[in-house]
Amino acid sequence: MNAMADGLIGKPALQARLGFAPGLVLRMHGMRRSGNHAIASWLQRNAPDGRALFLNNCRRGADPLEAFASAEVNASRVRTSKAQANLSVFGPKVGDGGLFLFSYEDHSPVQDRPQKPLSGHFDTGLVDHEVLIYRSFLNWAASLTKKLERNQGFRVSRRISVILRTVDLYADLLGEVIDDSGSIAICYDRWMTNEGYRAERLGQLGFDVSDNGLGQVTRYGGGSSFQKDATQSDDLATDRRFVEMMQDPLYQAILQVAARDRALVARIRTLFPRDAEVLDRIAMENPIKAEVVL
Repeated sequence: MNAMADGLIGKPALQARLGFAPGLVLRMHGMRRSGNHAIASWLQRNAPDGRALFLNNCRRGADPLEAFASAEVNASRVRTSKAQANLSVFGPKVGDGGLFLFSYEDHSPVQDRPQKPLSGHFDTGLVDHEVLIYRSFLNWAASLTKKLERNQGFRVSRRISVILRTVDLYADLLGEVIDDSGSIAICYDRWMTNEGYRAERLGQLGFDVSDNGLGQVTRYGGGSSFQKDATQSDDLATDRRFVEMMQDPLYQAILQVAARDRALVARIRTLFPRDAEVLDRIAMENPIKAEVVL
């Protein structure tokens, strides 16, 4: 059904395209390797009776209902091509009042400009909450580096360029969190360790607490970069990733560059002061001793 062609706008148009009238619409933003999918799974489990449509990793600048990497209906994967062809086929399985959640990776509301809207011509006035997922810098950068190092098709120079570009986007996201412009921010580090924090965030989003556990490890992006065999999120040592990577030369290079980005470090200091202290110490060190090149 082409709701726009039928003259429908706003909520009736969205309902026609989805095949159900969502009770809550969430647009989620987070850097890759920040626990996005674990949190998306948790949100779906706490939707009314677990009823939810999740569109994962939507493409920037396109209509999210047409351009997404994968889809879940009531926490079960459905064929992406079929969902992109007609979401309304799956809508009755969710039912009126269910959750509609769609996500972006490596993008945030700061990039939502009038001439280049993040979600294309989708009416963002229908979004009840913008959700920002963020993670401590040292652990996030460690996980991202570990993930990219497995891609043997990338030369080291390409890996480091991808990481540094993503670090720049990470700084944008932290700026959004600090500015507190009405979005609901969820810190993955606190979410992993604090049941009360999880319950508080569910309340802010308008959910009743149905399942406040961490759930199973999702397989998006190959699952955990460090613990490939882990099945339960409780088993993940997500707060120690930087320790495991500290002797990695590529990770050290990323930290050397990041430590000299004073705007980035200032934002990290606001949210993760211990990470900023580490970066301060790194910035005071001379990364290359003169005798190596002379």
